[in-house]
Amino acid sequence: MRVGLRRSALVVPAAVSVVALALAACGGSDVTTLSAPPTTDASLTLTLQHSPAGPILATGGGNTLYDFVPDTPTHSACVGDPCVLQWPPLVEQGPVRVGKGVDPSLVGTLRRPDGATQLSYGGHPLYTYNLDVTPGMVTGQGFDQDGGLWYVIGAKGRQITTPFSVNSPNQNGNG
Repeated sequence: MRVGLRRSALVVPAAVSVVALALAACGGSDVTTLSAPPTTDASLTLTLQHSPAGPILATGGGNTLYDFVPDTPTHSACVGDPCVLQWPPLVEQGPVRVGKGVDPSLVGTLRRPDGATQLSYGGHPLYTYNLDVTPGMVTGQGFDQDGGLWYVIGAKGRQITTPFSVNSPNQNGNG
């Protein structure tokens, strides 16, 4: 019975957050406004994590970072529902640090239509994937969703198009 209560305690706040985000997005426009993106961290670190395709970009907390092919270095194409709810943009809220192997000269930003500042790497706006539920997971690689393909980014700032997935953090050497 305790396990059920713990699950409920985690599911209810998550559901409330999603509903609040969805309600905030209902402004009659095609742009979803993120009042509190789930990937915001007061001081964010960009790191590399191991994958079957080589080192890939992640947050310091182990969230795999993705690129959306229709994006450009100055424009995010993932701006409406359900895109931003499934693929939250990595939004800058404070200092950005880089870990070993991450090239600081490849870190950049772009202004989203809602005014938020989204981080980019090698000219690729960055996103997390909500179905990557534990640090080190890579389950969105090569997905064709929301009008384009989603790929992880390598250490040199290039998309990695090799298909693979990591369902357990122990598979990639981080856990």
